Amino acid sequence: MVNNNTTKKVANPSHPGRQGQLITYCIIFVIGFLAGIAFTVYKGGVQAPSGVTAIDGQQAPPHNEETHQAILSLEAEVTANPDNFKAWVSLGNIYYDSDQATKAIAAYNKSLLLHKGDANLLTDLGVMYRKDNQPEKAIELFKQAILENPSHLPSRYNKGIVMLYDLGDLQGAIASWEDMLKIDPQAKTASGLTIRDLIDKVKADQTATK
Repeated sequence: MVNNNTTKKVANPSHPGRQGQLITYCIIFVIGFLAGIAFTVYKGGVQAPSGVTAIDGQQAPPHNEETHQAILSLEAEVTANPDNFKAWVSLGNIYYDSDQATKAIAAYNKSLLLHKGDANLLTDLGVMYRKDNQPEKAIELFKQAILENPSHLPSRYNKGIVMLYDLGDLQGAIASWEDMLKIDPQAKTASGLTIRDLIDKVKADQTATK
């Protein structure tokens, strides 16, 4: 795993857990199974694919009263101070974590107007577009993130996931993951499977289905 320690998700964030930390968030977004292996879509602040534990099918975190109050507070802040970049990012994060993709998209787009070219934000926005059933737009955002930061692993991993699961592009997914290995040969999935083994598994499964 590559640990590029960074500050809040705006520029390589670090997130404590959700419990009692509503403005600082977890760094994962869940996405799917393939042949029994759990894969995850990484939020922008994660710099390598290890250490992520959630799997597809898990319900979104409960939209409890604490979360609701945090959202109201952030919405009030960005209304009063529309140029508050950090507040827009935090609002996007909490919408992201509470499974409100459309609102997260709006918040992240606003934050990117205030701070262009952030690979982490572009990646998070791409994940939300995927959640909003816009996989082509998601790929576009991941590509932008890679252009901004060619060593950015989350965007490459997410790109592969969306290409495989949403667009049915096996070769494109493998190519994206192989690019990850050029950056970090030890990159792993959440379950501890190396990206190299993941690629081999995907290839084997494809061959078995023919």
